[in-house]
Amino acid sequence: MDRHASHAQERTIEQRRRIAVEAARLISEEGLRDYRQAKRKAAARLGLFDEASLPGNREIEEALREHQRLFHSGDQPLTLRRLREVAREAMRFFARFEPRLVGPVLEGTADEHSAVCLHLYSDHPLDVESRLHEHGIPFEVQTRRLRLDRDNAEDFPVFLFAADDSAIDVTVLPYDRLRQAPLDRIDEKPMQRATRDALEALLEER
Repeated sequence: MDRHASHAQERTIEQRRRIAVEAARLISEEGLRDYRQAKRKAAARLGLFDEASLPGNREIEEALREHQRLFHSGDQPLTLRRLREVAREAMRFFARFEPRLVGPVLEGTADEHSAVCLHLYSDHPLDVESRLHEHGIPFEVQTRRLRLDRDNAEDFPVFLFAADDSAIDVTVLPYDRLRQAPLDRIDEKPMQRATRDALEALLEER
């Protein structure tokens, strides 16, 4: 590789790093949750518009962990624990729907902007809605598109509500999807999921 090409490669790597660091800051401090939106906003703020300079989601995830370690090392673990305790109660509430914890609260990157994200499994999403109605819990209904494998994606109902001043985000999937998690948006591998027993084990760790 000649000197010019090597310099260009180093510059691209440095720009990707700068965008990842700024995107992590936006996610942590401004509550952005869409990685694509965060990295494009970060690139615009830095005046970097080369597509090759846009970092991958895994790079942003690593920058986010580093940001939290540097700037939120005191309060982030406490916030994470509180959200995991909220998740435990939500999983108890939805026990008959085989709940699985997913997302930042499980992965350890949750902050004060994070929702507790659960996957519930039922062939009748209205049963989840009825459960919320029965307990007088106000909620909002949306849909979310999840990739089931590399070639297929589907829309699933989502119920959004609050508990203990924390946002709860519940996606309802058919029962037969319990055997195989949807693909993670970061690395396109099956999502990391946790049962309530697995969450209890995390809460017992010190």
